[in-house]
Amino acid sequence: MGSKLDLFHGRQHDNTGHGDPHGRHEHAPHDHAHHASPGEARHARQAEPAPAGTIYTCPMHPEVRQPAPGTCPKCGMALEPEMPSLEDEGNPELADFRRRFWWTLPLSAAVFVLAMFGHLLFPRGLAGQSWIELALSTPVVIWAGWPFFVRWAQSIATRHPNMWTLIGTGVSSAYVYSVVATVAPRSFPPTFAMHGRVSVYFEAAAVIISLTLLGQILELRARSQTSAAIKSLLAMAPKTARRINPDRSEEDVPLAHVHIGDLLRVRPGEKVPVDGVVVEGQSSLDQSMLTGEPVPIHKQAGDKLIGATINTSGSLVMRSEKVGSQTMLAQIVQMVAQAQRSRAPLQRLADVVAAYFVTAVVAIALITLLCWGFFGPSPSWVYGFVNAVAVLIIACPCALGLATPMSIMAATGRAATQGILFRDAAAIEAMRTIDTLIVDKTGTLTEGKPAFNAAMPAAGRTEEDVLRLAASIDQGSEHPLAHAIVAEARRRNLELGTPHSFESSSGIGVRGAVGGKAIALGNTALMEAEGVDWQPLKGEAERLRTDGASVMYLAEERRLVGLIAVSDPVKSTTLEALDSLRGSGLRVVMATGDGITTARAVANRLGIEEYHGEVKPRDKLRLVEALQARGRKVAMAGDGINDAPALARADVGIAMGTGTDVAIHSAHVTLVKGDLRAIARARQLSNDAVRNMYQNLGFAFVYNALGIPLAAGLLYPLTGHLLSPMVAALAMSLSSVSVIANALRLRAPAKAA
Repeated sequence: MGSKLDLFHGRQHDNTGHGDPHGRHEHAPHDHAHHASPGEARHARQAEPAPAGTIYTCPMHPEVRQPAPGTCPKCGMALEPEMPSLEDEGNPELADFRRRFWWTLPLSAAVFVLAMFGHLLFPRGLAGQSWIELALSTPVVIWAGWPFFVRWAQSIATRHPNMWTLIGTGVSSAYVYSVVATVAPRSFPPTFAMHGRVSVYFEAAAVIISLTLLGQILELRARSQTSAAIKSLLAMAPKTARRINPDRSEEDVPLAHVHIGDLLRVRPGEKVPVDGVVVEGQSSLDQSMLTGEPVPIHKQAGDKLIGATINTSGSLVMRSEKVGSQTMLAQIVQMVAQAQRSRAPLQRLADVVAAYFVTAVVAIALITLLCWGFFGPSPSWVYGFVNAVAVLIIACPCALGLATPMSIMAATGRAATQGILFRDAAAIEAMRTIDTLIVDKTGTLTEGKPAFNAAMPAAGRTEEDVLRLAASIDQGSEHPLAHAIVAEARRRNLELGTPHSFESSSGIGVRGAVGGKAIALGNTALMEAEGVDWQPLKGEAERLRTDGASVMYLAEERRLVGLIAVSDPVKSTTLEALDSLRGSGLRVVMATGDGITTARAVANRLGIEEYHGEVKPRDKLRLVEALQARGRKVAMAGDGINDAPALARADVGIAMGTGTDVAIHSAHVTLVKGDLRAIARARQLSNDAVRNMYQNLGFAFVYNALGIPLAAGLLYPLTGHLLSPMVAALAMSLSSVSVIANALRLRAPAKAA
């Protein structure tokens, strides 16, 4: 007596010529929601309590957000927390799927063996075999497959056909058909009979459920690795801080109890608890975990400290300046999480295809059923039914949906470990296309820590007059040049006045009043706007600028008082970074608010051919727009408030992590250490990520283009074989796991150039 083994292996038996689907693999949905029974769901929630205020979102549709676990109304995936937590000891859905899989695997195996090899085990036939298969498969389909049917029903109710529409339709069709064939076999025409009984496909329904569960388990395990970067960042934060009380006593307190202005002691080997400034002591800090810089940085009184960095040697006393969500570490975590949840422009292609894909697959399955039923060999309707189920199972679009989100999550995680923060997926995709880089000077090409150079008085004034007035008005400024001037005045113990009506004219200087007199400090554009004759000191200013110093004119009551020169050394890494960028084909342009002579001196030193001096914020913006109008893809790198408009307008805005919050928030990419060499690394990572996305999309498209015709039996006339729904289910699961595995390759360190 023959068996379904003949059908599944395409052996011709009793002139039936059966071949059967070896279905394809469905991409296991990346669900993280628990779809167990109410009792199990309660157990999972008790075992894995979510932090208060947790927002859940869909991995493939980040616009779907809600305050409780559930499934995505668009794709049926389980929602997962927007922000991973170190307290997440396990995924409740993964545990649930494992339980369902292992408890029902013996039943699936038993019904499979009985259906495939029953004729060998029972040569004379097994009485009531269909009823035995029904009893074995029902717990698998009803209990183990229940989460899948919930999503299937949801996809129909919300009119969002997705992979669960296909799985649910395929499995339920096979199971319901088999139940009817078992309970009322006489209701079927003779063409549905094989080997003396109406063919049933309980084993297909059961095995598809087991393979889908296996695919989900493999996928959930793989997906958990994409949050490893965020969890590693979260793990950097110390749990406590050693606070110095007003009575000079010290105590260890939880990090949440640290407030702005607290004095904290950081002992050798300890992590800096929060962002702040050194008050006492000196030491070397290992900042590699945030900046990627392997060499420890020396810190002393007045220097900034970054929370979570490691104090390697001496003892420090620091004053906390940023705590909680304000710290650099917290902002990095937020930016990485936001970027991982964003959608790449390339995803639109997948979205357009997926929008019509499921409906098309259902139509193809129906056509397959009818074509085989009316025109196929006997038992034609059996063939049609099996092939239609295989089409539904093999065509699940999960791999297509996973193609770009997985690449983005892996790429942003790797970038974060290198001190590169992408704001969103679009920034990753755009970074590779830039061909022109506009760079600011102060804080970008230079250290951003200017030192006082000289003060030149006008006729009738003294050097002390110039420095005292300039420092008095600059007390209200956050610009690095202002800090250098104020520091020098205090070093000389000059008595500073209190500034009033302070106004920063971004990019050209500052205005205000000191001692009741109007003061203006800035470049020639500011002097001309104030009607000040700056020509008497033009020669001195040009000489200082030729040496690379930044020069500011000082006026009191619209009369020239003198000028201040401040020097800002070029970063030691700048020349190497520029050579690397130019070598990769980038055109580098410098735009600075400094005078044209200073700009020329710095540009000549760094080999920059195009440079612009005395540039106002609107001029930088216009420069970006002018280059874009000529068809250039422009990146703008800067660190100041005056750079913010250009950073926002550029195709890719790149902010130095050492710069102002306004600049960072306006940019698409942030370099934590402020090292231009990271731009070259960011471009390489962008190329790797986009190439990975195309690989994933290509795999998903090719997989479906080949799988659907095979499942429909297109090659049957040539090979005599059909694709079993069970093989289709295995292929479906492996496809999404393959996409994830390919995306996770992005986490590997980049190869040396």
